[in-house]
Amino acid sequence: MSEITVILKTGEEKTLEVEEGWSLMEILRDAGIEEIEGACGGSMACATCHMYIHPDWEERVTAYNNEKSDEEEDMLDIAYDIRPESRLGCQIRMSDDLDGLVIAVPGTKTKW
Repeated sequence: MSEITVILKTGEEKTLEVEEGWSLMEILRDAGIEEIEGACGGSMACATCHMYIHPDWEERVTAYNNEKSDEEEDMLDIAYDIRPESRLGCQIRMSDDLDGLVIAVPGTKTKW
């Protein structure tokens, strides 16, 4: 089983154990991270699973068949506090190769 670290708006970091194959949206929603709603269930129709991927992880996330599509880019236009690291969590599937991934919820003041 892999782990990810989620940085909350308060600056608190939560480490979650995750299973391969689940989307980041499902993982955070099911872990009770309130900022990640996933209202559309992962159909890329709402942007309520918007999150930030730590820049050190961007290439690894993309390398494992998690590229940012034009459709995702368009949906991000309606999300809150967009940054270069912004992604929709429903479009990123967890794999063992992403063990240690660091992400943050929207509005978090990151030092990246």
